[in-house]
Amino acid sequence: MTRIGNILEARRRLLGRNLSVAYEKPLNIVRGEMQYLFDDEGRRYLDAYNNVAHVGHCHPKVVAAGQQQMALLNTNTRYLNDLIIRYAERLSATLPDPLSVCYFVNSGSEANELALRLARAHTKARDMIVLEHAYHGNTTTLIDISPYKHDGPGGDGPPAWVHKAPLPTSKDDAQIVADLATQLKHRLRGFIAESMPSVAGQIVLPDGYLENVYNAVRVAGGVCIADEVQTGLGRIGTDFWAFEKYGVVPDIVVLGKPIGNGHPIGAVITTPEIAASFDNGMEFFSTFGGNNVSCAIGLAVLEVVEEEKLQSHALQVGERLISGLRDLQQRYDIISDVRGSGLFLGVELRNGNAPATVEANEIVNRMREQGILFGTDGPFNNVLKIRPPMPFSHADADLLISTLTETFLTGLQD
Repeated sequence: MTRIGNILEARRRLLGRNLSVAYEKPLNIVRGEMQYLFDDEGRRYLDAYNNVAHVGHCHPKVVAAGQQQMALLNTNTRYLNDLIIRYAERLSATLPDPLSVCYFVNSGSEANELALRLARAHTKARDMIVLEHAYHGNTTTLIDISPYKHDGPGGDGPPAWVHKAPLPTSKDDAQIVADLATQLKHRLRGFIAESMPSVAGQIVLPDGYLENVYNAVRVAGGVCIADEVQTGLGRIGTDFWAFEKYGVVPDIVVLGKPIGNGHPIGAVITTPEIAASFDNGMEFFSTFGGNNVSCAIGLAVLEVVEEEKLQSHALQVGERLISGLRDLQQRYDIISDVRGSGLFLGVELRNGNAPATVEANEIVNRMREQGILFGTDGPFNNVLKIRPPMPFSHADADLLISTLTETFLTGLQD
């Protein structure tokens, strides 16, 4: 049996079988460096997929910050330490007023769970409005508010307190949420959405939609939660946080592992008013949320984003990618849409009105054979998902476009 075969057999024996593996020919990845991954045979792959390694796999400054702090101290927030204060100051300074109170946890899922608790403490209500195909995390409660999971294989549908609104195609679709909010008045805890829905297919919300939704939810007594796990820290290029693109300010912002470059960290930032509601006598404590090592790493990530001007870099490289992808769209009718911003892009494939799921999967696997990694998303897995580490360069963009062009030329004619 091959080395890959041995690992796959061990996974089937030792790990839960619904733990998925990428690509028809799985990769045994043993090392990462900035926008590259390396397999056990030393082959280098251009990573256009793994947004969690936000400033690059194993960025030396981030690695050094974690190593140095781990050698000094790593403990919990019951002891005073300057690091968590410095990190909270730096992080909240990137957000608009009145978002200024931070809670630190260990993952985006834990952060979204906490955001729901904050919203319930503030509103004393339970019902939530979510977008169809949304995904917010892997806990029981987050599966409840994630149609991508509860409406998919193995799911039981939403509980009675979760209300779905369709993915919008225009700002007028905000009226659907407004009508729901009116019906739920006095029972509405809030509205949660990724500022750019990711699993749903790398969606950019229509101008004016989120503003109208937020206004309606607040009139009904709910709070507005922005899930920025996939889109924050300058990834979209035009703005540091994706919600800023729409000219809105949420009541609660949720962040996940990209703020730690893959280190297990999450954060919730909210207003003093909502934080006061949550301070109801019950202690909040996440044993290693806000630990010293995580805070040191989080600070290093923020410093790298600023020092290396990664937001403007994402905008420039993203524009180059979009231009190349739209040129390709003109040549192939199967490409129905190219969308996104910065280094958060989606390429939707359709055969007429039907999702081209088979073709999308074929392209992803052919690109993997050519040494470029990305995946698929969307309700039908027919959207090519391009979300690379932020150091992804102009040359990398050109290579991706030329290789994708070659893949279309050879793959779709077979």
